[in-house]
Amino acid sequence: MKRPDTRIWNEMISGDIFDAIHPDLEAHLAMIRERLWEYNNMHPSKEAERDALLRSLLGSCGENVHVNQPIRFDNGCNISIGSNVFINFNLTILDEGLVTIGDNAFIGPNVSIYTACHPLDAERRNTGAQWSEHVTIGRDVWIGGGATILPGVTVGDGAVIGAGAVVTRDVEPRTVVGGNPARVIRRITQGDSDYHGH
Repeated sequence: MKRPDTRIWNEMISGDIFDAIHPDLEAHLAMIRERLWEYNNMHPSKEAERDALLRSLLGSCGENVHVNQPIRFDNGCNISIGSNVFINFNLTILDEGLVTIGDNAFIGPNVSIYTACHPLDAERRNTGAQWSEHVTIGRDVWIGGGATILPGVTVGDGAVIGAGAVVTRDVEPRTVVGGNPARVIRRITQGDSDYHGH
């Protein structure tokens, strides 16, 4: 999906303060919502059609990507998904900034990934001032159901995010984190066989 070719778009992607209620951005969001409504309401049997539509909206998408409807995002073209990725029901991505999801990611239901940031001061916030901070999810990451990944976070390869966790800072590779705010619970060793539901 072609993105708006405007100064305001470049400001949004670069992390500068931008006007979130700029008409070009609002028009783009409206178009994406229409296409997402179409995607989310396609019959489950129309796998090829659904896959083609989703790929047309995303920045990039690898092979063997399974997405359970519904999925929700703002722009789509700022999202890159690797190969062999499973996304369960109701993933929400606010992709004002770039969101990268690595190969072999396993994402539970009701997960949220945010890049959008707002001023704490209400008067300034009400003007539509906003900025973005990119989110990177590494390879072989498991994100448990109901987890929230906040702006600017990088999740290292092989990490596990516990169900319901609120991730406010970077997660080291091969660690299990949980809680609000998420903290390290344990390290993952080679061949670790513990089972945890999502």
